[in-house]
Amino acid sequence: MAEFTWEARARTGEVRKGIMEADTEDAVNQRLRQQQLNPVKVARRRSFGAFKIGTGVGTKDLVTFTRLFATMIDAGLPLVQCLEILSSQQSNKHFAAVLKDIKASVEGGSSFSEALRRHPRIFDELFVNLVQAGEVGGILDSILNRLSIYLEKRQKLIRQVRGALVYPSIVIVIAGGVMTVLLTFVIPAFEGMFKDFGGGKASLPKLTQIIVDLSHAFVTFLPIGIGLLIAASVGFVYSYRTVRGKRIYHSLLLRLPIIGNVLRKIAVARFTRTLGTLLQSGVPILDALEICAKTSGNVVIEGGIMNVRQAISEGKNMAEPLTETQIFPDMVVQMIAVGEQTGALDQMLNKIADFYEEETDVAVAAMTSALEPILMVGVGGMVGVVLVAMYLPVFSLAGNIKAD
Repeated sequence: MAEFTWEARARTGEVRKGIMEADTEDAVNQRLRQQQLNPVKVARRRSFGAFKIGTGVGTKDLVTFTRLFATMIDAGLPLVQCLEILSSQQSNKHFAAVLKDIKASVEGGSSFSEALRRHPRIFDELFVNLVQAGEVGGILDSILNRLSIYLEKRQKLIRQVRGALVYPSIVIVIAGGVMTVLLTFVIPAFEGMFKDFGGGKASLPKLTQIIVDLSHAFVTFLPIGIGLLIAASVGFVYSYRTVRGKRIYHSLLLRLPIIGNVLRKIAVARFTRTLGTLLQSGVPILDALEICAKTSGNVVIEGGIMNVRQAISEGKNMAEPLTETQIFPDMVVQMIAVGEQTGALDQMLNKIADFYEEETDVAVAAMTSALEPILMVGVGGMVGVVLVAMYLPVFSLAGNIKAD
Protein backbone atom coordinates (compact mmCIF):
# COMPACT_ATOMS: atom_id res chain seq x y z
CA MET A 1 0.00 0.00 0.00
CA ALA A 2 1.11 3.54 -0.74
CA GLU A 3 0.52 6.78 1.16
CA PHE A 4 -1.50 9.64 -0.34
CA THR A 5 -1.97 13.18 0.88
CA TRP A 6 -5.50 14.42 0.31
CA GLU A 7 -7.45 17.63 0.49
CA ALA A 8 -11.25 17.55 0.49
CA ARG A 9 -14.20 19.80 1.19
CA ALA A 10 -16.92 18.83 3.66
CA ARG A 11 -20.62 19.59 3.19
CA THR A 12 -20.24 22.56 5.51
CA GLY A 13 -17.61 24.02 3.18
CA GLU A 14 -14.75 23.27 5.57
CA VAL A 15 -11.51 22.21 3.86
CA ARG A 16 -9.91 19.15 5.41
CA LYS A 17 -6.49 17.63 4.82
CA GLY A 18 -4.92 14.32 5.74
CA ILE A 19 -2.87 11.28 4.83
CA MET A 20 -4.35 7.95 3.78
CA GLU A 21 -2.86 4.59 2.91
CA ALA A 22 -4.41 2.92 -0.12
CA ASP A 23 -3.52 0.91 -3.21
CA THR A 24 -4.55 3.55 -5.75
CA GLU A 25 -5.60 7.19 -5.99
CA ASP A 26 -9.12 6.06 -6.98
CA ALA A 27 -9.39 4.11 -3.73
CA VAL A 28 -8.60 7.30 -1.80
CA ASN A 29 -11.27 9.23 -3.70
CA GLN A 30 -13.79 6.47 -3.03
CA ARG A 31 -13.09 6.44 0.72
CA LEU A 32 -13.36 10.23 0.92
CA ARG A 33 -16.75 10.16 -0.79
CA GLN A 34 -17.88 7.44 1.64
CA GLN A 35 -16.99 9.87 4.42
CA GLN A 36 -19.20 12.50 2.70
CA LEU A 37 -16.17 14.52 1.61
CA ASN A 38 -15.66 15.99 -1.86
CA PRO A 39 -12.04 15.31 -3.00
CA VAL A 40 -10.19 18.42 -4.15
CA LYS A 41 -6.61 17.15 -4.41
CA VAL A 42 -5.10 13.68 -3.98
CA ALA A 43 -1.38 13.06 -4.49
CA ARG A 44 0.94 10.20 -3.76
CA ARG A 45 3.60 10.94 -1.15
CA ARG A 46 7.12 11.05 -2.55
CA SER A 47 9.56 8.43 -1.41
CA PHE A 48 13.26 7.73 -1.67
CA GLY A 49 14.05 4.03 -1.79
CA ALA A 50 12.33 2.32 1.08
CA PHE A 51 12.11 5.47 3.16
CA LYS A 52 9.22 7.89 3.12
CA ILE A 53 10.03 11.56 3.02
CA GLY A 54 8.52 13.54 5.87
CA THR A 55 7.09 10.50 7.70
CA GLY A 56 8.02 8.83 10.91
CA VAL A 57 5.97 8.11 14.01
CA GLY A 58 8.18 6.82 16.79
CA THR A 59 7.24 4.52 19.65
CA LYS A 60 7.35 7.50 22.00
CA ASP A 61 4.69 9.31 19.94
CA LEU A 62 2.52 6.20 19.95
CA VAL A 63 2.91 5.65 23.70
CA THR A 64 2.01 9.28 24.46
CA PHE A 65 -1.01 9.14 22.15
CA THR A 66 -2.29 5.87 23.64
CA ARG A 67 -1.85 7.05 27.24
CA LEU A 68 -3.62 10.38 26.64
CA PHE A 69 -6.33 8.74 24.57
CA ALA A 70 -7.01 6.19 27.32
CA THR A 71 -7.24 8.97 29.92
CA MET A 72 -9.70 10.95 27.79
CA ILE A 73 -11.90 7.93 27.05
CA ASP A 74 -11.87 6.99 30.73
CA ALA A 75 -12.99 10.57 31.56
CA GLY A 76 -16.03 10.12 29.31
CA LEU A 77 -15.04 12.26 26.31
CA PRO A 78 -16.51 11.23 22.94
CA LEU A 79 -14.18 9.37 20.60
CA VAL A 80 -14.26 12.03 17.85
CA GLN A 81 -13.55 14.81 20.33
CA CYS A 82 -10.55 12.88 21.73
CA LEU A 83 -9.12 12.52 18.21
CA GLU A 84 -9.71 16.20 17.48
CA ILE A 85 -7.90 17.31 20.64
CA LEU A 86 -4.97 14.93 20.18
CA SER A 87 -4.51 15.78 16.49
CA SER A 88 -4.52 19.53 17.21
CA GLN A 89 -1.96 19.14 20.03
CA GLN A 90 0.30 16.68 18.16
CA SER A 91 3.78 18.12 17.47
CA ASN A 92 4.53 15.43 14.85
CA LYS A 93 2.86 16.84 11.72
CA HIS A 94 2.65 13.48 9.99
CA PHE A 95 1.02 11.86 13.00
CA ALA A 96 -1.36 14.83 13.33
CA ALA A 97 -2.46 14.33 9.71
CA VAL A 98 -2.97 10.60 10.32
CA LEU A 99 -5.11 11.31 13.40
CA LYS A 100 -7.22 13.77 11.40
CA ASP A 101 -7.73 11.11 8.75
CA ILE A 102 -8.77 8.60 11.43
CA LYS A 103 -11.19 11.18 12.86
CA ALA A 104 -12.69 11.75 9.40
CA SER A 105 -13.08 7.98 8.91
CA VAL A 106 -14.87 7.60 12.24
CA GLU A 107 -17.16 10.52 11.40
CA GLY A 108 -17.87 8.80 8.08
CA GLY A 109 -19.21 5.72 9.84
CA SER A 110 -16.13 3.52 10.23
CA SER A 111 -15.31 1.93 13.55
CA PHE A 112 -12.21 3.12 15.37
CA SER A 113 -10.37 -0.15 14.69
CA GLU A 114 -11.26 0.00 10.96
CA ALA A 115 -9.91 3.56 10.79
CA LEU A 116 -6.68 2.48 12.50
CA ARG A 117 -6.29 -0.48 10.13
CA ARG A 118 -5.88 1.95 7.22
CA HIS A 119 -2.48 2.96 8.64
CA PRO A 120 -0.62 -0.34 9.17
CA ARG A 121 2.80 1.33 9.25
CA ILE A 122 1.82 3.11 12.47
CA PHE A 123 -0.80 0.87 14.06
CA ASP A 124 0.25 -2.78 13.76
CA GLU A 125 -1.95 -5.88 14.02
CA LEU A 126 -1.49 -6.01 17.78
CA PHE A 127 -2.71 -2.44 18.29
CA VAL A 128 -5.68 -2.79 15.94
CA ASN A 129 -6.84 -6.15 17.28
CA LEU A 130 -6.67 -4.97 20.88
CA VAL A 131 -8.71 -1.88 20.02
CA GLN A 132 -11.22 -4.06 18.17
CA ALA A 133 -11.52 -6.33 21.22
CA GLY A 134 -12.10 -3.27 23.38
CA GLU A 135 -14.82 -2.01 21.05
CA VAL A 136 -16.61 -5.36 20.98
CA GLY A 137 -16.42 -5.81 24.75
CA GLY A 138 -17.25 -2.19 25.58
CA ILE A 139 -14.00 -1.81 27.54
CA LEU A 140 -12.02 0.42 25.20
CA ASP A 141 -10.67 2.55 28.06
CA SER A 142 -9.31 -0.53 29.91
CA ILE A 143 -7.82 -1.95 26.71
CA LEU A 144 -6.09 1.34 25.88
CA ASN A 145 -4.63 1.55 29.39
CA ARG A 146 -3.36 -2.01 29.05
CA LEU A 147 -2.00 -1.24 25.59
CA SER A 148 -0.18 1.89 26.78
CA ILE A 149 1.49 -0.13 29.56
CA TYR A 150 2.52 -2.76 27.00
CA LEU A 151 3.95 -0.12 24.64
CA GLU A 152 5.86 1.55 27.46
CA LYS A 153 7.45 -1.74 28.47
CA ARG A 154 8.31 -2.51 24.84
CA GLN A 155 9.84 0.94 24.40
CA LYS A 156 11.94 0.47 27.55
CA LEU A 157 13.21 -2.87 26.24
CA ILE A 158 14.13 -1.39 22.85
CA ARG A 159 15.83 1.59 24.48
CA GLN A 160 17.94 -0.67 26.70
CA VAL A 161 19.15 -2.78 23.77
CA ARG A 162 19.92 0.24 21.60
CA GLY A 163 21.74 1.92 24.48
CA ALA A 164 23.87 -1.18 24.99
CA LEU A 165 24.88 -1.20 21.33
CA VAL A 166 25.79 2.50 21.12
CA TYR A 167 29.13 2.22 22.96
CA PRO A 168 30.49 -0.78 21.01
CA SER A 169 29.41 0.81 17.72
CA ILE A 170 31.17 4.08 18.51
CA VAL A 171 34.36 2.29 19.59
CA ILE A 172 34.43 0.11 16.46
CA VAL A 173 33.89 3.12 14.16
CA ILE A 174 36.60 5.16 15.91
CA ALA A 175 39.00 2.18 15.86
CA GLY A 176 38.42 1.71 12.14
CA GLY A 177 39.06 5.42 11.52
CA VAL A 178 42.25 5.43 13.61
CA MET A 179 43.65 2.34 11.87
CA THR A 180 42.81 3.79 8.45
CA VAL A 181 44.71 7.00 9.26
CA LEU A 182 47.69 5.06 10.65
CA LEU A 183 47.96 2.70 7.68
CA THR A 184 47.31 5.38 5.04
CA PHE A 185 49.29 8.37 6.31
CA VAL A 186 51.33 7.75 9.47
CA ILE A 187 53.17 4.55 8.49
CA PRO A 188 54.16 5.82 4.99
CA ALA A 189 55.53 8.97 6.68
CA PHE A 190 57.65 6.85 9.05
CA GLU A 191 58.82 4.71 6.13
CA GLY A 192 60.00 7.81 4.28
CA MET A 193 61.85 8.97 7.39
CA PHE A 194 63.60 5.59 7.70
CA LYS A 195 64.70 5.83 4.05
CA ASP A 196 66.10 9.33 4.68
CA PHE A 197 68.24 7.89 7.44
CA GLY A 198 69.60 5.35 4.98
CA GLY A 199 67.81 2.35 6.35
CA GLY A 200 66.41 0.07 3.65
CA LYS A 201 63.47 -2.23 4.21
CA ALA A 202 65.81 -5.20 4.83
CA SER A 203 67.44 -3.36 7.73
CA LEU A 204 64.13 -2.74 9.52
CA PRO A 205 62.99 -5.00 12.38
CA LYS A 206 60.72 -7.86 11.33
CA LEU A 207 57.64 -6.42 13.04
CA THR A 208 58.19 -3.08 11.30
CA GLN A 209 58.57 -4.81 7.92
CA ILE A 210 55.24 -6.61 8.45
CA ILE A 211 53.42 -3.37 9.36
CA VAL A 212 54.96 -1.52 6.37
CA ASP A 213 53.89 -4.32 4.02
CA LEU A 214 50.42 -4.21 5.56
CA SER A 215 50.28 -0.45 4.94
CA HIS A 216 51.30 -0.91 1.29
CA ALA A 217 48.66 -3.60 0.80
CA PHE A 218 46.00 -1.48 2.51
CA VAL A 219 46.71 1.60 0.36
CA THR A 220 46.97 -0.47 -2.84
CA PHE A 221 43.79 -2.45 -2.31
CA LEU A 222 41.77 0.25 -0.56
CA PRO A 223 39.65 1.09 -3.67
CA ILE A 224 39.04 -2.61 -4.26
CA GLY A 225 38.16 -3.08 -0.59
CA ILE A 226 35.66 -0.21 -0.72
CA GLY A 227 34.12 -1.71 -3.85
CA LEU A 228 33.85 -5.14 -2.21
CA LEU A 229 32.32 -3.57 0.90
CA ILE A 230 29.69 -1.80 -1.19
CA ALA A 231 29.00 -4.98 -3.15
CA ALA A 232 28.71 -6.98 0.08
CA SER A 233 26.30 -4.38 1.52
CA VAL A 234 24.13 -4.45 -1.59
CA GLY A 235 24.22 -8.25 -1.60
CA PHE A 236 23.21 -8.33 2.06
CA VAL A 237 20.27 -5.96 1.44
CA TYR A 238 18.97 -7.97 -1.50
CA SER A 239 19.46 -11.35 0.17
CA TYR A 240 17.81 -10.05 3.35
CA ARG A 241 14.70 -9.27 1.34
CA THR A 242 14.31 -12.96 0.45
CA VAL A 243 12.68 -15.39 2.87
CA ARG A 244 15.64 -17.78 2.73
CA GLY A 245 18.22 -15.02 3.27
CA LYS A 246 16.32 -13.46 6.17
CA ARG A 247 15.93 -16.86 7.81
CA ILE A 248 19.71 -17.52 7.55
CA TYR A 249 20.64 -14.13 9.06
CA HIS A 250 18.08 -14.35 11.85
CA SER A 251 19.19 -17.89 12.69
CA LEU A 252 22.83 -16.75 12.87
CA LEU A 253 21.87 -13.87 15.17
CA LEU A 254 20.29 -16.28 17.65
CA ARG A 255 23.46 -18.42 17.63
CA LEU A 256 25.94 -15.60 18.20
CA PRO A 257 27.89 -15.80 21.47
CA ILE A 258 26.72 -13.34 24.15
CA ILE A 259 24.41 -11.43 21.76
CA GLY A 260 22.41 -14.54 20.84
CA ASN A 261 21.58 -15.19 24.50
CA VAL A 262 20.34 -11.62 24.91
CA LEU A 263 18.20 -11.87 21.76
CA ARG A 264 16.59 -15.09 23.00
CA LYS A 265 15.68 -13.48 26.33
CA ILE A 266 14.23 -10.49 24.48
CA ALA A 267 12.23 -12.84 22.24
CA VAL A 268 10.79 -14.70 25.24
CA ALA A 269 9.90 -11.45 27.04
CA ARG A 270 8.27 -9.98 23.95
CA PHE A 271 6.32 -13.14 23.08
CA THR A 272 4.95 -13.70 26.58
CA ARG A 273 4.11 -10.03 27.12
CA THR A 274 2.33 -9.74 23.77
CA LEU A 275 0.43 -13.02 24.11
CA GLY A 276 -0.50 -12.29 27.72
CA THR A 277 -1.82 -8.84 26.83
CA LEU A 278 -3.85 -10.20 23.91
CA LEU A 279 -5.39 -13.07 25.88
CA GLN A 280 -6.13 -10.80 28.83
CA SER A 281 -7.98 -8.50 26.43
CA GLY A 282 -10.19 -11.30 25.11
CA VAL A 283 -8.48 -12.00 21.77
CA PRO A 284 -8.85 -15.70 20.73
CA ILE A 285 -5.65 -17.69 21.19
CA LEU A 286 -5.23 -18.59 17.50
CA ASP A 287 -5.55 -14.94 16.47
CA ALA A 288 -3.27 -13.92 19.34
CA LEU A 289 -0.54 -16.36 18.27
CA GLU A 290 -0.74 -15.14 14.68
CA ILE A 291 -0.28 -11.55 15.87
CA CYS A 292 2.64 -12.60 18.10
CA ALA A 293 4.28 -14.29 15.12
CA LYS A 294 3.92 -11.21 12.91
CA THR A 295 5.31 -8.87 15.58
CA SER A 296 8.19 -11.12 16.69
CA GLY A 297 10.75 -9.43 14.42
CA ASN A 298 12.57 -12.70 13.70
CA VAL A 299 11.42 -15.13 10.98
CA VAL A 300 12.83 -18.14 12.86
CA ILE A 301 10.76 -17.27 15.93
CA GLU A 302 7.81 -16.40 13.70
CA GLY A 303 7.94 -19.84 12.09
CA GLY A 304 8.14 -21.52 15.50
CA ILE A 305 5.10 -19.61 16.81
CA MET A 306 3.10 -20.43 13.67
CA ASN A 307 3.93 -24.12 14.18
CA VAL A 308 2.59 -23.80 17.73
CA ARG A 309 -0.56 -22.18 16.37
CA GLN A 310 -1.01 -25.03 13.89
CA ALA A 311 -0.61 -27.61 16.64
CA ILE A 312 -3.20 -25.86 18.84
CA SER A 313 -5.65 -25.69 15.93
CA GLU A 314 -5.30 -29.49 15.71
CA GLY A 315 -6.30 -29.89 19.35
CA LYS A 316 -2.90 -30.06 21.05
CA ASN A 317 -1.80 -27.94 24.02
CA MET A 318 0.79 -25.17 23.75
CA ALA A 319 3.64 -26.63 25.80
CA GLU A 320 4.69 -29.53 23.56
CA PRO A 321 5.02 -27.59 20.26
CA LEU A 322 6.79 -24.79 22.16
CA THR A 323 9.45 -27.29 23.25
CA GLU A 324 9.91 -28.41 19.64
CA THR A 325 10.78 -24.85 18.52
CA GLN A 326 14.03 -25.06 20.60
CA ILE A 327 13.74 -21.32 21.19
CA PHE A 328 11.95 -21.13 24.51
CA PRO A 329 13.63 -22.41 27.70
CA ASP A 330 12.20 -25.44 29.51
CA MET A 331 11.22 -23.30 32.50
CA VAL A 332 9.06 -21.08 30.27
CA VAL A 333 7.39 -24.08 28.65
CA GLN A 334 6.65 -25.67 32.04
CA MET A 335 5.17 -22.46 33.42
CA ILE A 336 2.98 -22.09 30.33
CA ALA A 337 1.82 -25.70 30.78
CA VAL A 338 0.86 -24.91 34.38
CA GLY A 339 -0.99 -21.80 33.19
CA GLU A 340 -2.96 -23.88 30.69
CA GLN A 341 -3.88 -26.48 33.31
CA THR A 342 -5.03 -23.90 35.86
CA GLY A 343 -6.91 -21.76 33.33
CA ALA A 344 -4.78 -18.69 34.14
CA LEU A 345 -2.56 -18.65 31.07
CA ASP A 346 -2.73 -14.87 30.60
CA GLN A 347 -1.60 -14.21 34.18
CA MET A 348 1.19 -16.77 33.91
CA LEU A 349 2.42 -15.23 30.65
CA ASN A 350 2.58 -11.78 32.24
CA LYS A 351 4.56 -13.19 35.18
CA ILE A 352 7.00 -14.82 32.76
CA ALA A 353 7.29 -11.53 30.87
CA ASP A 354 8.06 -9.63 34.10
CA PHE A 355 10.77 -12.16 34.98
CA TYR A 356 12.38 -12.17 31.54
CA GLU A 357 12.31 -8.40 31.23
CA GLU A 358 14.40 -8.29 34.41
CA GLU A 359 16.58 -11.06 32.98
CA THR A 360 17.00 -8.98 29.83
CA ASP A 361 18.17 -6.02 31.93
CA VAL A 362 20.81 -8.24 33.55
CA ALA A 363 21.78 -9.84 30.22
CA VAL A 364 22.18 -6.47 28.48
CA ALA A 365 24.31 -5.15 31.35
CA ALA A 366 26.43 -8.31 31.25
CA MET A 367 26.82 -8.03 27.48
CA THR A 368 27.97 -4.42 27.79
CA SER A 369 30.39 -5.33 30.60
CA ALA A 370 31.83 -8.18 28.51
CA LEU A 371 32.16 -6.16 25.31
CA GLU A 372 33.85 -3.13 26.90
CA PRO A 373 37.12 -4.83 27.97
CA ILE A 374 37.22 -6.91 24.76
CA LEU A 375 36.93 -3.80 22.61
CA MET A 376 39.36 -1.79 24.71
CA VAL A 377 42.01 -4.55 24.64
CA GLY A 378 41.45 -5.14 20.93
CA VAL A 379 41.69 -1.47 19.93
CA GLY A 380 44.54 -0.75 22.33
CA GLY A 381 46.41 -3.83 21.14
CA MET A 382 46.15 -2.90 17.44
CA VAL A 383 47.26 0.68 17.97
CA GLY A 384 49.99 -0.42 20.39
CA VAL A 385 51.47 -2.94 17.93
CA VAL A 386 51.59 -0.30 15.18
CA LEU A 387 53.28 2.27 17.43
CA VAL A 388 55.84 -0.23 18.73
CA ALA A 389 56.59 -1.33 15.17
CA MET A 390 57.20 2.27 14.09
CA TYR A 391 59.40 3.14 17.06
CA LEU A 392 61.56 -0.01 17.00
CA PRO A 393 63.78 1.36 14.18
CA VAL A 394 64.08 4.66 16.05
CA PHE A 395 65.30 2.86 19.16
CA SER A 396 67.73 0.80 17.04
CA LEU A 397 69.04 3.93 15.35
CA ALA A 398 69.49 5.68 18.69
CA GLY A 399 71.43 2.67 20.02
CA ASN A 400 73.76 2.68 16.99
CA ILE A 401 74.45 6.38 17.39
CA LYS A 402 75.26 5.89 21.10
CA ALA A 403 77.59 2.98 20.29
CA ASP A 404 79.46 5.08 17.74
